[in-house]
Amino acid sequence: MIRIDNLVVQFGGARPINELSAVLTAPVAGLIGPNGAGKTTLLNVLSGFVRPIQGTVSLGDQALLPMTPLQRVRAGLRRSFQTEQVVEDLTVAGNIAAIADHVVGPRHRPGAVDEALAFVGLATVADRLGHSLNLYQRRLVELAKCVVGKSKLILLDEPAAGLTEEEGKMLRELVLRIPMEFGAQVLIIDHDVELIRSMCSETMVLDYGELLALGPTHSVLADLNVRRAYLGEF
Repeated sequence: MIRIDNLVVQFGGARPINELSAVLTAPVAGLIGPNGAGKTTLLNVLSGFVRPIQGTVSLGDQALLPMTPLQRVRAGLRRSFQTEQVVEDLTVAGNIAAIADHVVGPRHRPGAVDEALAFVGLATVADRLGHSLNLYQRRLVELAKCVVGKSKLILLDEPAAGLTEEEGKMLRELVLRIPMEFGAQVLIIDHDVELIRSMCSETMVLDYGELLALGPTHSVLADLNVRRAYLGEF
């Protein structure tokens, strides 16, 4: 569960997040909003890359804001980026092991890496270098890095962008398995409304840093204010 209370982020005179309060409890939740709504800023706050001037954020019973980014990773927070962060001269297994080094002990690292590789279906290419992977395989490496160790919250930023329809479908099926198989909550940012509709039982909508809507995805996407602000309908 993610709990956000009275969160304010300020850059000069602008407030990309303005007195935001929300509780997200769904196993797979969505985060949408028009460009400039504050979505990426919120992910950066959760990840520890941006420090708010006000408010609190907790993951379960753990307060996130006092933690460094590395401490958050060790506490179970994982994140993917719009541009995948695959180290080109490391193997697939090496990329995953680099995260595992921070979250599991040396004795458990091989098992944790093997489990993540098996989950995403990359065990047969574990020894290939990052630079030789296609886009879909790179996205799978990112997903494996997110589930390695004992993850609790996984933040996915446009995970299916650039993939074919079939690749996107396979990736979505993997993401939907995460809560049951790894016990982690997933928060997805995406501009693809149909992807959000198909994956997320709960969705939060931001507009100029403020909460516009939060609730069951089908109700949120049918909300007139959401359709006006995000979908451009009048």
